[in-house]
Amino acid sequence: MASILDSSVRQPVSGADALVSGHGRALADALQRHTLEIFPPRAQKPLRLFTIAEVAKRLGVNPNYLRALAGDKKGPTPTSGPMGRMSYTGDQVLQLRHFLDGNARSRRYLPVRRPGEHLQIVAVANFKGGSGKTTTTAHLAQHLALNGYRVLALDLDPQASLSALHGFQPEIDVGANETLYGAIRYDDKRRSLKELIRPTNFPGLHLVPGNLELMDFEFETPVSLSSSREGVPAKAFLGRLQQALESVDAEYDVVLLDCPPQLGYLTMVALAAATSLLVPIHPQMLDVMSMAQFLQMLGDVMNHLASAGAKLNYDWVHYLIARYESSDGPQTDMVAFLRSHFGRHVLTNPMLKSVAVSDAGITKQTIYEVERKNFTGSTYDRAIEALEAVNGEIEAVICRAWGRSP
Repeated sequence: MASILDSSVRQPVSGADALVSGHGRALADALQRHTLEIFPPRAQKPLRLFTIAEVAKRLGVNPNYLRALAGDKKGPTPTSGPMGRMSYTGDQVLQLRHFLDGNARSRRYLPVRRPGEHLQIVAVANFKGGSGKTTTTAHLAQHLALNGYRVLALDLDPQASLSALHGFQPEIDVGANETLYGAIRYDDKRRSLKELIRPTNFPGLHLVPGNLELMDFEFETPVSLSSSREGVPAKAFLGRLQQALESVDAEYDVVLLDCPPQLGYLTMVALAAATSLLVPIHPQMLDVMSMAQFLQMLGDVMNHLASAGAKLNYDWVHYLIARYESSDGPQTDMVAFLRSHFGRHVLTNPMLKSVAVSDAGITKQTIYEVERKNFTGSTYDRAIEALEAVNGEIEAVICRAWGRSP
């Protein structure tokens, strides 16, 4: 054993930088070919049809009521499938909301912001990789869009997983100056945020995609701070994202910020712009230990941001138990531990670890995009029930921040 270890130590990897770069290129090319097989360049990512039962449940009406509307040719005309089963496209679901809202006595079907309700900007952050941050952001964004809210998601992570989930290939579909970096950069190539927003396959959900270009902001910010006059740079840096969002304030109800897994400058501008904070936690000892460090660092960073002029008056701060396995005793104990320390700040509903969610991710989809027939019924039902419970709870928190009933 000793000789084997010794020989491996004595043989340094020649040209390690070239080797690692080569591995990175090879892996990126392989993943790109896989993505191209699923979504050819410039192809619009499709969205499945929604059954009349799904639509009725989301609208809070009886399926027979929707059948009656279709029979009277009121509202959008659903697709009729085998055995007369009716389904709606995503666009038709939104059209149906508008139709019902126009004929309702109260604004029940279109829960958009009302006068006096400020834009909800939710930063989803944790510097521990694998905490479920992007999965949480994607499913929450899609849930809110399906429920009639106008949603903007910003991918601040250079790895751009949120963008990939929505059908945007970072290396192909997102060019130079087409990420959020374009709206917060420091030179004369700065662009309006409106120019960077793209529609997704979910009506009502728009996205500013990301890619490795976002790292430029991490590199350029310290240079800008060191070269600016004392007292000016911090405020100018912290307000960049907030200023960019002001240009689209009237067009959205909720903005979700998928932060990178680090407390860098991108996360700082997100925290400065946010009106609320959501922290996913995987309930295992190493993850919780990591989160303890994250929260202490986050507190220090937020203190410095406030000293530099950032207004960190959050409507709410919540922790989401993510990737939870209820049959795992130590995880259950850890959840109880977290609730004992954070109390009401821990969301009641956990995000369960699900085979359905993991399998959907292989084809760059979410559980809202895949069809139930692709899984055993119980597997899919457990996953969708857990997601709806979590997202519904967060939606209720947002509504309470506006001062309205969920």
